[in-house]
Amino acid sequence: MISRKNSESLFETAKTLFPGGVNSPVRAFKSVDGVPLFIEKGDGCRIWDADGNEFIDFCCSWGPLILGHNHPAVRTKIEQNLVNGTSFGAPTKLENELGNLIVQNNPFVEKIRFVSSGTEAVMSGIRLARGYTGRNKIIKFEGCYHGHSDSLLVKAGSGLATFGSSSSAGVPESFSAETIVLPLNDREAVNTAIKNHGDDIACIIIEPIPANNGLLLQEKSYLEFLREVCTENGILLFFDEVISGFRVAFAGAAEYYNIQPDIVTYGKIIGGGLPVGAYGASNEIMAHISPLGDVYQAGTLSGNPVAMAAGIAQLSECLKDGFYENQENKTKKFVDKINAHAKSKSYEFELFSIGSIFWLTFSNAESVRSASEIRAESMQDFKNLYAELLNAGIYLGPSGYEVGFVSAAHNEDVLNQVADTFCNALDAIMA
Repeated sequence: MISRKNSESLFETAKTLFPGGVNSPVRAFKSVDGVPLFIEKGDGCRIWDADGNEFIDFCCSWGPLILGHNHPAVRTKIEQNLVNGTSFGAPTKLENELGNLIVQNNPFVEKIRFVSSGTEAVMSGIRLARGYTGRNKIIKFEGCYHGHSDSLLVKAGSGLATFGSSSSAGVPESFSAETIVLPLNDREAVNTAIKNHGDDIACIIIEPIPANNGLLLQEKSYLEFLREVCTENGILLFFDEVISGFRVAFAGAAEYYNIQPDIVTYGKIIGGGLPVGAYGASNEIMAHISPLGDVYQAGTLSGNPVAMAAGIAQLSECLKDGFYENQENKTKKFVDKINAHAKSKSYEFELFSIGSIFWLTFSNAESVRSASEIRAESMQDFKNLYAELLNAGIYLGPSGYEVGFVSAAHNEDVLNQVADTFCNALDAIMA
């Protein structure tokens, strides 16, 4: 068992300062055993905690660190710009540089607006959708997470095509009444909702690669269906690519599937590890954003120069020839090796992947496309596997509903080593 003595002490102090001892709920390790690890440093594909334990990291700060920790190009770019100041609340050349880097290499957006988080990007995009269409309601899907703004913290109602109910205290039911929550991968439910409320639906928002509640990969034909019904009914198709953007391809799932969204949001990766988000659309739609239009959105730290610098360095690396092909190929080899072992032992276990994202599930299903297909009791199996992997020096996000990420710093030798350790851990818990 790894030592957590220093992390335990730090956690006791943290509980006197922060609700539950953390500043984001999943960090509390409630879904797995023990106290959260307090991380002191990261380099490449590895992190070290307050007790000196070393781990190969597949959380990667929940996805932003596609190059790995402390990448030299990102660190150097930050250092070069940090000496000039940390924040101005005014335009900088760095905003232009990162904005141009994104827009010129992304055929799915013509203008973007930088914000400070994925939640803020989605919240702003929803307001834009409503302002542009003059409609009030939105459709979202069970199993997709779009941040913690009020109108999106909504769970499914009691039947298909029903209004949702708030999934957090402090969210008025009147907010929930403007959100229709549907099951994923159900065309009939979408058609019914549009039939009943189509004249007042501003947008359909979806993670085109749902990766916040398992990896619920949708068939391309389903995403194409959403594009078609949105076009036919004057509804905006909203791709939340806070996770998938710049992760499965430079232009995200829109590029991967070659489907044009009307509004798209990005986060995580475009900040190189610092807090950044963005939303984008066509010139016509973005012209409705203040100060050009009447949809107000502002942010004191939007376009923060240090975060812009980090993003420029990271995305420049992502644009290098073969970057995404290499990421996907090595992730697939890693996943295939573990799956082959599980299959040879007849374990009820499967790893799903797309690009450099993977997710483990205790199931033999060929696909898992909706939240209802995830067995709640399988989370105990995840807890057992998590403990084995942690003690073997492998760090995943501490929840069986979270995905893992492979970075450029995870070379094939490391991934082969981890795959062997992973197989041994499976053997230990399945014995």
